Amino acid sequence: MRPTLQSLIGKRVHFIGIGGAGMSGLARIALSHSIHVSGSDSTDSSVVKALVALGAKISISHSAVNVEGADLVVYSSAISPSNPELICSQELGIQTLSRAAALAVLMSESISVAVAGTHGKTTTSSMLAVALQSCGADPSFAIGGTITASGSNAHRGTGQIFVAEADESDGSFIEYRPFAAIVTNIEHDHVDFFQTPEAVEKAFALFAATVKTDGFLTYCADDPGASALAEKLELLTCISYGVGEDCDLKLDTIELLALGSSARAIWHGKSIGTINLQVPGHHNLLNAAAALATGLQLGFNAPDLLQGLNVFRGTGRRFEIKGTVHGVRVIDDYGHHPTEIDVTLQAARRFADGGRLVVIFQPHRYTRTVAFAQRFADSLSMADRIVVLEIYAASEKPIAGVTSKMITELMDNGEYIPNFIEVTDSVIDSAQPRDVIITLGAGDVSSLGPIIVDGLIRRFG
Repeated sequence: MRPTLQSLIGKRVHFIGIGGAGMSGLARIALSHSIHVSGSDSTDSSVVKALVALGAKISISHSAVNVEGADLVVYSSAISPSNPELICSQELGIQTLSRAAALAVLMSESISVAVAGTHGKTTTSSMLAVALQSCGADPSFAIGGTITASGSNAHRGTGQIFVAEADESDGSFIEYRPFAAIVTNIEHDHVDFFQTPEAVEKAFALFAATVKTDGFLTYCADDPGASALAEKLELLTCISYGVGEDCDLKLDTIELLALGSSARAIWHGKSIGTINLQVPGHHNLLNAAAALATGLQLGFNAPDLLQGLNVFRGTGRRFEIKGTVHGVRVIDDYGHHPTEIDVTLQAARRFADGGRLVVIFQPHRYTRTVAFAQRFADSLSMADRIVVLEIYAASEKPIAGVTSKMITELMDNGEYIPNFIEVTDSVIDSAQPRDVIITLGAGDVSSLGPIIVDGLIRRFG
């Protein structure tokens, strides 16, 4: 039986892999509820140090002894069944919960909004949280990325609303049972878990079925997958957004700029103002529309919601500018699916404004590389120079014969350079004023941005 939030106050909850983006956010919120937090991680980090400063007791290793005395153990999908702490928990009879189930407990006493979708859920969650803050609502939130303005990915607010990013990667988002939900889009991804597009669609249908009947679902009418889902939900209020005439929240008069975008918002046929974003791309206008429509349906007023969206400055690793040196601009982005690469490079091309677009791409997982090799090649070909690193395995075991060469061999201008030092040296040495250099992927490719900026400073002085 799942514990209640009240039953955990004063108890000890242990988080295996506490330094991860999702787990650290839960630990931060648990601490704010006077829950004693312990945890473990394989590496030390600024995130771990911050949690220690808040009172968490953290071990930089995974050992069975770490869970002794815990009342509850929380683990993420990245944790192997052979993890010694997980095994010890089971042997000692300590209750264990997945990260999703633990998040469901933490938001069980709130009006919860779960933000799901193959793409855009981190940005949309962040936009909704910031928009609600602008309304004075002070929502709680747990998001998979850091909101730039606040420098945090989790917060326990004083308001009634809890915004949670709902990760579909392992199907566990059915645990949330939210009052309301957002579905930005539905597309085949996480092919290690979902072997077919139909499996993904089924997972989202199960997720939608968990939304409370007196709540609602906000969906993107421009996306075929999200629209197909909404058409099947006869007993749930569904709110649509997009550019179509029949959308509950319609966008028109769209303007896409190098580092921003704008659109008029029409709610149920009436203009309610203009979305002016400081982040680029048509996709971000749709993300903002999702947040705006949800806020309006929750009863908040348009001017305050729009003000929040207008001051939103993005999230970490989403078209994040790392530096500009001698006219060379360096950006880092989390895009790791062909669709995400498409929209990111379209925005980067506008930002380049005639300059060259240089992409350093790191594929994420062997299974995704096999499934989308041709689509990766097609999407990356939008750039002027494409360097592809070796695959970032995450928790996957290698697949015989699968390397990043599967992508570059399908391209006319793709370079396969697995060595990080060789890549950064090559890109720094060949950089020209007005270039946009973008590090792209969900793995440790993000570490290259600061190195490239430093190298450009040394080169150009």
